[in-house]
Amino acid sequence: NQTYFNLQGFSYLTTLQDFLFGVILLMFLITMAGNLLIIIAATTDPALHTPMYYFLQNLAFIEICFTLNIVPRMLVDLLWERKAISFFACALQLYFVLSFITSECFLLGAMAYDRYVAICHPLRYAIRMNSRVCLHMVVACWMAGIPPSLGLTAWLFSYPFCGPRDIEHFFCDVTPVLALVCSDTHLFKYLLFIATVVIILIPFILIVASYIQIIHTIVQMPSAERRLKAFLTCLAHLVVVTLFYCTTGLIHLKPKSGLLVHNRKLMALSYTVVTPMLNPIIYSLRNEEMKRALRKVLGRGQLFSKVSLS
Repeated sequence: NQTYFNLQGFSYLTTLQDFLFGVILLMFLITMAGNLLIIIAATTDPALHTPMYYFLQNLAFIEICFTLNIVPRMLVDLLWERKAISFFACALQLYFVLSFITSECFLLGAMAYDRYVAICHPLRYAIRMNSRVCLHMVVACWMAGIPPSLGLTAWLFSYPFCGPRDIEHFFCDVTPVLALVCSDTHLFKYLLFIATVVIILIPFILIVASYIQIIHTIVQMPSAERRLKAFLTCLAHLVVVTLFYCTTGLIHLKPKSGLLVHNRKLMALSYTVVTPMLNPIIYSLRNEEMKRALRKVLGRGQLFSKVSLS
């Protein structure tokens, strides 16, 4: 059928399909539970009603949306032999992939700026990061993903597709879909590269600039205890940024020829399944406020279950 593509996914790993299904399903459930718990904890605990946790809530929500856009479909494809996806569903999935990645890039930049103001300008923090400013920053991060994603998706799917409609991936990403186009795509590739560099590098430059100032301020602190405390407030964000840029950034900036098809799939698996699962764990691990809030949320759940059982 000319209106369908076939997602090849991990069909080359025939003997591992059931194992992959089990592992990915488990990671999917942990991702959903972890990110939902962070949203609930940051909403219900007054101690977490600060800009840092407001941004973290939005990061958790992006991770949930991004995961739901890719993983359920992948799990179904691991179970069934027919892996067809309609032209429209493929375009929609690609649009959301690009949109959520862009939003996450800018949100990580906003979170770095928040840590910069908190550590370098603590006396002006409440004014510079008031609720109105935070709302505007979050709205800007969410909106930033719409124009480039809409433009690139509409342009890519306006091209003619020829021959076998087999997408060598487990979801509709730009490079594997672009490989099926049978007309000149040089201009598209050129503008795609520029868009990718802008989307990834602008927040990255903001993050690096923020952390240069943060490190400079931390080093000048007189007390070792204060230095450690300031560093620990940034540690989770630094780890998340490193994970994000080492997976998403590398795969989208690396030229097509530089990655083998199967390697690309494995790298994509790391940022579509592993990273969204690790983010809530990283933010909860060394954060006493978040641990306390999560204990409250889980405590309420246990209490509710006891009441309902009685």
